[in-house]
Amino acid sequence: MKIYNIKEKQEYIEEIATLSKLEWAEYNTEEELNNKIQQTIKKIKNNLDNPNYCKLILLDEDKLVGFISIFPKDGDECEELTPWYATMYVKKEYRGLGYSKILNDAILKEAKRRGFKKIYLKSELKNYYEKFGAKYMDDLQNGEKLYYIDL
Repeated sequence: MKIYNIKEKQEYIEEIATLSKLEWAEYNTEEELNNKIQQTIKKIKNNLDNPNYCKLILLDEDKLVGFISIFPKDGDECEELTPWYATMYVKKEYRGLGYSKILNDAILKEAKRRGFKKIYLKSELKNYYEKFGAKYMDDLQNGEKLYYIDL
């Protein structure tokens, strides 16, 4: 298992975009889903050199296990907060094996390396991100909880 920045392994961008949209996007048709995937591919490629953006991937040899990101913003809530811990994803067949901790540790180390003192996240999951050091801040209007992690 090894962590890479997506900049080094751009051949995984389409798979990541597809998994992201299947997991988190709302869509009514296959065409709408494909459009969202293409938009995400473009967004990832356009942000590769943004210092407030990072996508790390975890590979088992050449198989994608999961990914995690730093975004400059994540949604319309709390636009004054940056950066955001986002898109932690582990493929179903790898869940429950500790890979989310590997991804979490890697993204927090990267955020700290970039000079961030704090990173924000939002989630509907209860009692999950606290194990990674997240501290509750507030309830958001969309039903998610807002957290921060000191780096």
